[in-house]
Amino acid sequence: MSRKLKMELRRRHISKNSLYCYLTSKKDPQMLLIPVISIISAEMLIYSGHVQAGIILHVITMLSLSIIVMWIPESHISRSFQVLALLPLLRLLNMSMPVYSEMTLYFFAFIYVPLLLPAYLVIRHQGMNLQSIGLTSRKLLIYIPLSFIVGGMIGWGESMIIPAANLVPDLSVASLLKLSIVMIFIVGFVEELIFRSLLQTRMESSFGMLRGLLIASLLFGVMHSGYGTFQEIMYAFCAGMVLGYMFQRTGSLPLVSLTHGFVNIFLFGFIPLLPYFKA
Repeated sequence: MSRKLKMELRRRHISKNSLYCYLTSKKDPQMLLIPVISIISAEMLIYSGHVQAGIILHVITMLSLSIIVMWIPESHISRSFQVLALLPLLRLLNMSMPVYSEMTLYFFAFIYVPLLLPAYLVIRHQGMNLQSIGLTSRKLLIYIPLSFIVGGMIGWGESMIIPAANLVPDLSVASLLKLSIVMIFIVGFVEELIFRSLLQTRMESSFGMLRGLLIASLLFGVMHSGYGTFQEIMYAFCAGMVLGYMFQRTGSLPLVSLTHGFVNIFLFGFIPLLPYFKA
């Protein structure tokens, strides 16, 4: 091997190790705030009407995180970057879906089902098991009525901020079953898997329980910027705090998935169709 080649390999090794030491420093978890701020900025651009600029920033953020993850060795920081990259992907899938004349259940399915694959790959790559992501049936019989009550309250409050659009024609068993499958097992499960099991867990490891909860909930809130109202962003942030606290206390992904699902069932099913809520 020539001396020049040896020096080049040594230079690259030092550069990579330097980047690794910087990104994995226990004293500098604030490095994670760079993609967090970038994601929030992209969502605020979309919220303010600069959709193209917001999409471009999301693309840049996702590509940058992907490159960094490939460059640095396995670490807590690299695993956090992998999780954060799921958020721009969520928004890009949302923006790339066909625009229907009115919102349908298929719109949600087309966005969230594809997200299962990258979420699964992150979980498998990081060696997480069912227990670590909170996928357990423990106390499920207790959590079902609790999630119904909390989800109903959050959904009723959210209907005061955004229009409650009915996604099913009636409240028949068939319609409610279809709505429940999409909202609980697709939307609720995938969002809670990403925001609570993966994102919140990583942020808590870096910044502590309270600040980790705040950061994950803030990202959950700004990812609702597509509704176009600041009140909805703040309400989603508060709902994220409630869901995040429930996950902290129980470690149960089914509980928060059910609660999230019932929020949407009330918002897009019961509230716009039941005469009690119309009065």
